[in-house]
Amino acid sequence: MFKVDRLRFGTAGIPISTPKRSTMDGIIHVRNLGLDAMELEFVRGVNIKPELAKKIKYVARKHDILLTAHAPYYINLNAAEKAKVEASKKRIIQSAERLYDAGGWSVVFHAGYYLKQDPEKVYERIKGEIKDIVKNLQDRGIEVWIRPELTGKPTQFGDLKELVKLSEEIEMVLPTIDFAHAHARHAGECNTTEEWRGMLSLMEDRLGREALDNMHIHISGINYTSKGERNHLNLQESDMNWEDLLRVLKEFRVKGVVISESPNIEGDAILMKKKYEEIKV
Repeated sequence: MFKVDRLRFGTAGIPISTPKRSTMDGIIHVRNLGLDAMELEFVRGVNIKPELAKKIKYVARKHDILLTAHAPYYINLNAAEKAKVEASKKRIIQSAERLYDAGGWSVVFHAGYYLKQDPEKVYERIKGEIKDIVKNLQDRGIEVWIRPELTGKPTQFGDLKELVKLSEEIEMVLPTIDFAHAHARHAGECNTTEEWRGMLSLMEDRLGREALDNMHIHISGINYTSKGERNHLNLQESDMNWEDLLRVLKEFRVKGVVISESPNIEGDAILMKKKYEEIKV
């Protein structure tokens, strides 16, 4: 995988203000907005053909835009039905293939649900399926980071310790840290400097500096209950202490990408990038 030179900021999908709604126009508009990353949203299916992906690669390189991708939502590597698990794996593999064709860097997905099962058994099953995915990609020379996401509800697989352990045990795997999900998953916790320092320190201690030099981050405001995430909010309409979070990211010299998943995707991406550049540590 190629190295990322700094912490970049971008949008979850084509910016809302893009005049013409195409991926290539979105990439150009991201650059015009002063941002330097964009997440391809494959959430309802991998809708980019290989030929188009090659053109996207050229445009992204020309405009120095780092591309990531979000695999489809319909993924559960712990489904009871084998056919659903195989379909889930196929969706992740297809997302990684197309992102690689487009010159991208990192593909994120929600790995699955506990379904009221023993979390340790669920972990082992999901680990086995992700190992299969990575082997499939490695055998064909497809190199992008495979990123199970820190999820927003306690019923979903994907707390930080599980993701760090997966990353220790499988090549090409690192977590996507969604700080809004962490906040919602823990019913309002994970919203202080001390907690964020603890999260990043855990990653660095267990996974080494490579993990902090290659972070795939999601940030937004979030609405939540005792059962976890309800919906995303704009940062300034939420209780996320996002400015303090950016200070911690700068303090730890994090590199990689911050993707805004707020409803006003480019508004909050620009807000965060400007604030981050102002911070002195």
